[in-house]
Amino acid sequence: MKISQDAEKELIELAKSDAFRKEMDLLGARWKVPFMKDGEVDVDAYIEFVTLFNEFINHEPKPFKPLIDREMKL
Repeated sequence: MKISQDAEKELIELAKSDAFRKEMDLLGARWKVPFMKDGEVDVDAYIEFVTLFNEFINHEPKPFKPLIDREMKL
């Protein structure tokens, strides 16, 4: 996809901006990987997030159906 010359000039000027670079550095320093704790995936945090998100969007849970397959292969 080709961007317009005006948009390209704007991006070049933005890339030269010290203030923009400092803001991006600050965002990068504060960013953390979601659902990670001590280098491991925190499954409880993920489940809590999904549960609260489903409540937020008013998602109706499906009834539980146990798996009846005796032999499952991937």
